[in-house]
Amino acid sequence: MKVTVLESEKHRVKFSLPGNSHALANLITKALWKDSSVAVSGYTLDHPQMSDIVVLVETEKKDAKKVLLDTIKGLKKQTAQFDKAFSKAVKA
Repeated sequence: MKVTVLESEKHRVKFSLPGNSHALANLITKALWKDSSVAVSGYTLDHPQMSDIVVLVETEKKDAKKVLLDTIKGLKKQTAQFDKAFSKAVKA
């Protein structure tokens, strides 16, 4: 997957995700809202057949890139926990 950074400032980062899957964009933006320093977390899709999803993150105090990376690390941890629990449940 190729992620393209469109804007990068201390308190603002904007990037595009290839394709037009709302699933990943929803997952990231909703998880970002758990951080109290996040002021804006959302995404847009101009045209479902011709454009990539653009995600915007704005923070008030923390570095936006760090908040985004920390959020993604947290999601990876949750996904690994779910994978383990689900694999165990299916074997039962």
